[in-house]
Amino acid sequence: MEAFLVSTGLVALAEIGDKTQLLAFLLAARFRKPLPICLGILIATAVNHAGAGALGAWITTLLSPQALRWILGVGFVAMAIWTLIPDKIDEELEGGGKFKLGVLGTTIVAFFLAEMGDKTQIATVAMAARFNDFWAVVAGTTLGMMIANVPAVLLGDRIAHKIPVRLVHGVAAAIFAVLGVATLLGAGEGLGF
Repeated sequence: MEAFLVSTGLVALAEIGDKTQLLAFLLAARFRKPLPICLGILIATAVNHAGAGALGAWITTLLSPQALRWILGVGFVAMAIWTLIPDKIDEELEGGGKFKLGVLGTTIVAFFLAEMGDKTQIATVAMAARFNDFWAVVAGTTLGMMIANVPAVLLGDRIAHKIPVRLVHGVAAAIFAVLGVATLLGAGEGLGF
């Protein structure tokens, strides 16, 4: 349950103001069809984060617990710093490509590509390695994405300016930093780290 809750909370906080949330606003404004957009976000996130979670689980089989502890600890601290850097949507995702995929297809492709190498995908890899609970982490990170992005789709610009993005990013960064320091100090050693 800890892996699920931490994954959900971290990703939900980290996503606020992220390029994928900006993409959700953009898609909602462009298509005005919230159900296929939300379904597309769910599909793209589940597939993307399942791959990231599998990578995280696989990494645990390759590295010694000591090496993994240091890599994860430093990785979480780096994620804390990265979370504080504002995100902007990539122009290629914004610019309405040449393919006609419909609302659902456009959302799936755009979200899947936007998540490639994104901080929440990398966090999913790290949390799957840290907690060694693939299903809980993937379910949690996917739920976190939905918590952050569904309101963006449903409420659009009405709430965009009311969210204190800096404060939310600061809280997410603090959580990543605490996870990093705790990992470096040996928290979870009973779990093999």
